[in-house]
Amino acid sequence: MPAFAVYRLPYGKFATMVQQTDGEPAALLSCAELNGRSGFVMAPFEITDSHPILLIRPDKVERVALGRSEGVKSKGVKESGDSVKSRGYYAVDFANFHSQLELGTFRKIVLARCAEEELSESIPPMELFYKACDLYPRMFISLVCTEKGGSWLTATPEILLEGRGTDWRTMALAGTVRLEGEQLSGEGETVSWSTKNIQEQRYVATYIAECLEQFTSDFSEEGPFSVRAANLVHLRSDFTFTLPSKERLGDLLQTLYPTPAVCGLPKREAFQFITHNEHTPRQYYSGFQGWLGEEETHLYVSLRCMRMEDRHYYLYAGGGLLKDSTEDQEWQETEAKLETMRRVLDIRT
Repeated sequence: MPAFAVYRLPYGKFATMVQQTDGEPAALLSCAELNGRSGFVMAPFEITDSHPILLIRPDKVERVALGRSEGVKSKGVKESGDSVKSRGYYAVDFANFHSQLELGTFRKIVLARCAEEELSESIPPMELFYKACDLYPRMFISLVCTEKGGSWLTATPEILLEGRGTDWRTMALAGTVRLEGEQLSGEGETVSWSTKNIQEQRYVATYIAECLEQFTSDFSEEGPFSVRAANLVHLRSDFTFTLPSKERLGDLLQTLYPTPAVCGLPKREAFQFITHNEHTPRQYYSGFQGWLGEEETHLYVSLRCMRMEDRHYYLYAGGGLLKDSTEDQEWQETEAKLETMRRVLDIRT
């Protein structure tokens, strides 16, 4: 099958299919190689030879109608038997990561995990894409299928870089609260934010401002404010800025990514610690993806991801740890985030 990506922007009325009709997508080893390029991008958390940045050449681009998710049913779930083991791995990782916060090595660090779900039958990926579009109108939804990268479904609320011409925007998204009861009828406006969540979001916003200062003197910040994503609500600050040219977008991406929202601070040291100590490699989770075009660009951080291999579905989620974080609270936050993709599979935990 040719490499392809299909995506729907938040509140979009249609999806866009990007196909490369022959050959494999370009495999890039730095964001700087995206300067002056066009196509659908999927970048990993850690760029390696086995997981490079993939750029799907837009040989064929077309609109795709939505509203086809009727009849997407659960195919039944087999117990994988690894839930206790996964909890144990997380406990070990949490203790390891949190000890570095107590020592003052990091101000913040993000710990991620992967949960495997096995169904009695596989579900066609496009059916899952349509289901995700129906469930999550506020989010960027994508399905990316390539031989090298595999098949990934994503539903993410976080813009990494978006714009056209000289007008651009990004955001600082961090902090998480699960909506319950009457809160589910609103947009999260009644949520009370803890000091931990406020501090975590401020770290990300400050980092983004420092990155933008390297590329433009004309930017503004608005927020933070509460935004809903599925049954969760996050704290978000929006940054708008101007760029004299898009020729250095790859350089800007190289500076921004990965943001502290998926990595930590100091970024370089946190990144190295994560890649050497997390039990499960993130692969394309918590990288970025989306359309990089001559006229406009829509790139999103790859959150709420699911990797699909026949009847096996690997769900990824993470959370930002600070010194006052507790293991049980952080585990429950990842469970709430995993629910986004479990609902697409019609799995209840």
